[in-house]
Amino acid sequence: KVKVVTSGGASVQAGGALRLSCTASGLIFEDNTMGWYRQAPGNKCEVVSTINADGSPYYAGSAKGRFTISRDNAQKMVWLQMNNLLPEDTAVYYCAAATLAVVDPCSDFDLWGQGTQVTVSS
Repeated sequence: KVKVVTSGGASVQAGGALRLSCTASGLIFEDNTMGWYRQAPGNKCEVVSTINADGSPYYAGSAKGRFTISRDNAQKMVWLQMNNLLPEDTAVYYCAAATLAVVDPCSDFDLWGQGTQVTVSS
């Protein structure tokens, strides 16, 4: 059975940092693009960052320079290090997997986890 489990969300002050973690099972992890998307109330789903099977990262403009995605295929895990968080980063963050190398929009993802809430206060 395929399962994606996400953790690490929290409430922080602007300028703070968080590290989101995700583990995926039941799929050929190393063959999939892994990524993070976020959904805030009233906002369009946004692909924040992805890392494909060969380790090439992609960052949305809003994440560049502040977020870092990484993966460990042996552990079947992916992380999103978020630094210098801004109030506009407040959203539910989802870890997801896709067979495509380039993933955008969010509907390109094939599998996703339960989401973790990130709240950034000013």
